[in-house]
Amino acid sequence: MKAERGLTIERMVELAGVSRASFYRYDADAAETPDGDMELRDAIQRIALEWPCYGRPRITAALRRQGCVVNPKRVYRLLREDNLLCIRKRKFVVTTDSNRKRRVYPSLVEQMTLSNINQLWVADITYTRCTWRSSSMPFRGA
Repeated sequence: MKAERGLTIERMVELAGVSRASFYRYDADAAETPDGDMELRDAIQRIALEWPCYGRPRITAALRRQGCVVNPKRVYRLLREDNLLCIRKRKFVVTTDSNRKRRVYPSLVEQMTLSNINQLWVADITYTRCTWRSSSMPFRGA
C-alpha cells in the first residue's frame, strides 16, 4: 500500500509517530459515523425526565408506543450508561406507638448481677410484613 505521493506505510507510520498496528487498526469509516444510539438516548432521557419513577419496562413500553423498535436489554444498557436507572424508595412502616397511655415498665436487667447461665432470658418482637393469601391457596412459609 502506498500513498499518493509514493510514501510507504513504514514512512507514514514513522512520520505520524504511531505504531504499525495502530495504522492497520484505524478505520476511517467508523470514525465518521455518529453514535447510532443518540436518537434513542434522547428519547429515553425525555421519558426519564418526564416520569422519574419509570424503570426499564415502562420506558420500553413508552418507546414502543412512540413507534421505536427496541429491545428491553438495550434500554437497560442505555439507562445504566446514562445513570438514569430508577431507584425506588422502600415504604417505611412505623410500628412503634410513642404516644401510649399505659405504664412503661422499667428494665430489670440493669439491676441484675448474673452469676450463672439461664438467669436472664431476653426476647424481641420484630415486625415482619406478611401477605395473607386466600383460603383456597395454601400458604408456603419462608
